[in-house]
Amino acid sequence: MKAIIIGASSGIGRELAKILSKNNCSVGLAARNIEKLVELQKELPGYSYVRAIDVTHNSDAREKLHELIDELGGLDLIVIGSGVGYTSPIPDSWECDKKAVEVNVCGFMVIADEALKYFIKQGFGHIVGVSSVINERRNGTAPAFNASKVFVANYLEGIRQKVNSIGAKIFVTDIRPGLVNNDEVVKKDGLFLGIPPEKAASQVYKAIVKKKKYVYITKRWSFLSWMLRLFS
Repeated sequence: MKAIIIGASSGIGRELAKILSKNNCSVGLAARNIEKLVELQKELPGYSYVRAIDVTHNSDAREKLHELIDELGGLDLIVIGSGVGYTSPIPDSWECDKKAVEVNVCGFMVIADEALKYFIKQGFGHIVGVSSVINERRNGTAPAFNASKVFVANYLEGIRQKVNSIGAKIFVTDIRPGLVNNDEVVKKDGLFLGIPPEKAASQVYKAIVKKKKYVYITKRWSFLSWMLRLFS
């Protein structure tokens, strides 16, 4: 299998790259930080290729995505995990909110759209996007970030309906993580708080193999999301 991970420099993306590589997958590693990608590449047992991609540079991101596909010699799976999260302090919220939309909405669309066109032409493929459990509830401290993740979930569902309508053998998986301990999130103890990115990535890999439509990371968040819907 040949896979590309957008957002492979840290967190779930980094750990998922390791799992895919251990399972005989050639991996394309993409993020803005090329140095971190090169460091990760040295840890992988299988074939891997790196490319610095900034999803906010739309035409450049499309071009570099295809360069990475060419290096891999094709593409079966793309995981779109790049994203930013900011709180939005009043009255200085505009720049934070704007960045969240540029990366999490427009940047996501650029990669997903280009991958979808490639897979439709090819006749098969698998698109995996990372939304969030916060799809179920709004948050006044980071409204643009929350809205961007709702967009990702809805956009993935729209893609799924589109490919089903044309009978294409293209799978779409929505990953909905809760709190994950990574470089941006302070590690905390407690049952309902963060989990290590290694554990999250392992569950993502299982969802990919099973070609699930969506999965909560971890499963406990499916119950919590139901509770949020019930009391919101």
